[in-house]
Amino acid sequence: MGKTTISVETALAKKINKRARRSIFGAFLDRARKSGGKTVAVIDGDGRKITYQDLVRGSLGLSGPIARVTERGEHVGILLPTGAGILISCFALHAQGRIPAMLNFTSGPKNLKLAGKAAKITKVLTARKFVEVAKLESLIEKLEDSFEFLYLEDIKEKVQVKDKMRALIGPHLPSLLVYSPDPDDTGVVLFTSGTEGTPKGVVLSHMNVMANIEQISNHVNLDPNDIFFNPLPAFHCYGLTAGSLWPVMEGHPVVFHPSPLQTKIIPKRIYETSSTVLFATDTFLQQYMRASDDGGMSSLRIAVCGAERVRDETRQTAEKKFAFQVLEGYGVTEASPVLAANQPEDIRSGTVGKLLPAIEARLEAVDGLDDAGRLQVRGPNLMKGYLSADEPGIVQPLGNDGWYDTGDVVAIDNHDYISIRGRMKRFAKIGGEMVSLTVVENCASAVWPDHMHGAAILPDPKKGEQIVLVTDRQAPDRALLLRWAQSHGVPELAVPKKIISVDELPVLGTGKMDFVAVTKIAEQAFLKNDKDVSAKSEINQSIHSV
Repeated sequence: MGKTTISVETALAKKINKRARRSIFGAFLDRARKSGGKTVAVIDGDGRKITYQDLVRGSLGLSGPIARVTERGEHVGILLPTGAGILISCFALHAQGRIPAMLNFTSGPKNLKLAGKAAKITKVLTARKFVEVAKLESLIEKLEDSFEFLYLEDIKEKVQVKDKMRALIGPHLPSLLVYSPDPDDTGVVLFTSGTEGTPKGVVLSHMNVMANIEQISNHVNLDPNDIFFNPLPAFHCYGLTAGSLWPVMEGHPVVFHPSPLQTKIIPKRIYETSSTVLFATDTFLQQYMRASDDGGMSSLRIAVCGAERVRDETRQTAEKKFAFQVLEGYGVTEASPVLAANQPEDIRSGTVGKLLPAIEARLEAVDGLDDAGRLQVRGPNLMKGYLSADEPGIVQPLGNDGWYDTGDVVAIDNHDYISIRGRMKRFAKIGGEMVSLTVVENCASAVWPDHMHGAAILPDPKKGEQIVLVTDRQAPDRALLLRWAQSHGVPELAVPKKIISVDELPVLGTGKMDFVAVTKIAEQAFLKNDKDVSAKSEINQSIHSV
């Protein structure tokens, strides 16, 4: 295979590279000056309208007290919900040459400690109000032996006169009062979810993030009056770059909501704020639409969904019930994160659209697949490298001449539209043939569209591997799956022989399905019911390796 696709003309790629060579906070200060200090930048979770001037002064004011207890170049953890506090905290760190490291408060104490070890984080910014509302007291207690917690309420009390002066004068004399990093310096550290093992730190430079913002802006046309709505967590790169920084850098108001799980409240807030662009995952969007009254989300123009496949049923409901379009995007944290997306005037169902400008892609052949390959990408938005708990604080560079192997299997058609077939780790090899777990889940979604489905791979003593479907559909009839597959040209190998019904499927805080937990459910159910001793032995080994 080895096909290479270059997504843009050289002139546009050069333009993006040039504009991306800015620091994140420096670009924000430029936008604040351009939009005007009294322009609303954020509508927070409590309904407060926060202007660009508020964000600038808040960031510069808090930067002093934070700088007095941290060091330049230090990774400082941020443990906060989506909201203005996230932006102010990140910008406050940037203003004094510190590096925000976004921590996933849903990942549990073990993963948080591993993340902290990888990035050598000793101090974490959070808020007492957040800890109380989110009921995180137990989590904080378990982490206090690894981190020193800096509470925003206390930091505000330590703002001095000189900090207030910096907040007033800094925007006018940024070269003197605001730290100016090299665009290639680290701008933010995020962490992989740990769904496939120990979480790793993803090191993104200022240029990586700014390049992705430029790429998105050149790919998706906005209406001058667009108002964004973002309930996605900022510890996920999609929620940070696309959902938070992009609208603020482009001069569009963004409505923040602290949790994507409040499915009954979110449609009401979308209506009340007249939001036109929603960030979501397919799972969350389905829940919002079910909870919304007819017309309740009708202010929306588009919903941009990532992190998982968008189902046809989701698009149909959005268009028929609320008259908005659903754009499916694709990305990875290592790419800051967006790589491809459909466009409002060019939606191709079953694809994630075309690559964003200034990104190159190539496909490497996969044994057993003739019409798809393993996607590798290169561009200005690709990370500096990884951090791991095995070698704390040491960035393992990207290498390979800037190419990054996504681990995803995709097909690229003659018009450069990309279809995601699945992750390499989510393909089963049955009797010598490769079967995508995504295809298995898609079949189940077609037959039972109102339910969630997750597929897992387990050892099989005869065929090497087997597929088990875990679903919240009660009393699922495998015969229905088989008939649908036969009538739609799907090979019978993609129809799982075993289906496990559960009350609820596990979902990560990012909105993605927790496939590690799905696999464990399948393994435990198999061990409980299956009588094949050799299969049990192999599965026991598999459980210990997860």
